[in-house]
Amino acid sequence: MYKPLVSTAAIALAMAASAGAAAARDQIQIVGSSTVFPFTTAVAERFGQSGDFKTPVVESTGTGGGMKLFCAGIGENTPDLTNASRAIKERELKTCLENGVTPIEIKVGFDGIVLANSKSGAVTSITKDQIFAALAKSVLVDGKPVANPNLMWSDIDASLPAVKIEVLGPPPTSGTRDAFVELVMEKSCPEQFEAADKNMCKEIREDGAFIEAGENDNLIVQKLEANPNAYGIFGFSFLDQNADKLQGATVSGVEPTFENISTGKYGVSRSLFVYVKKEHVGVIPGIEEFVAEYVQESTWGPDGYLADKGLIPLPDDVRAEQAENAKALKGMSM
Repeated sequence: MYKPLVSTAAIALAMAASAGAAAARDQIQIVGSSTVFPFTTAVAERFGQSGDFKTPVVESTGTGGGMKLFCAGIGENTPDLTNASRAIKERELKTCLENGVTPIEIKVGFDGIVLANSKSGAVTSITKDQIFAALAKSVLVDGKPVANPNLMWSDIDASLPAVKIEVLGPPPTSGTRDAFVELVMEKSCPEQFEAADKNMCKEIREDGAFIEAGENDNLIVQKLEANPNAYGIFGFSFLDQNADKLQGATVSGVEPTFENISTGKYGVSRSLFVYVKKEHVGVIPGIEEFVAEYVQESTWGPDGYLADKGLIPLPDDVRAEQAENAKALKGMSM
């Protein structure tokens, strides 16, 4: 069991001092995942329109960057909530608790990770194994691991486009990157790699075939429009919102659609989260009310306004459980 590095009394004193400082701020501040960003922004705008509180400030920092800011401590100079396109990691939770931060976890929905390109480019059907062969730093040749020699998609399989492999994707700080590695790269990793060094399963090539495009998914969309031969990796919601410009690749025979993701048929899907800083509830005005807005059926339900933006709703029973925990402000512990 996790044990605090400082005394309970010391933490309480620090919390009280920071809480007093936090009272000087009257606007909710939110950081985190670029994937969850449009959903939380929509909730923030609707919340602000009520007129009771200022519209929260939402910043896209990436899941990892958001967790770092969120877990740094309490007080007005730290964010109140963070968005995440993966669950909080054990080491992040430990850091939070050590710094007097008690996260309240809310699973808000599902999202699919897509491989997409411009509608003026080739229509693509691909497997997870082929994606691994395109993006892994090392692949097997004659049973031995070597630096990835595949330069063209057609080098992997003649059925794929005879164009240079060029994929724009998220950086290591991104939850989308973490989920992509877990759901695609690790699932297709050769047994020889796992036996020798599991890290080989997670390593993405650095020779220019994969290009880290930062946390701005809208920028990836613009670059794909400009280059029909390039592909991008991002959340389904961005494909859905840019369906007039982009097309998603069929992965292992399944198209990335709202229905296929919600039923679990599409194999590159993950949960999305929002974390609330419990110590700021009742100190920064509007946090409890903002959480209540987020977990309303008219917000995140099947007919809610977030579904119109591409959020895949949780099953009814899971949604009810998450709403109950959110309203109870149930904090996490080790």
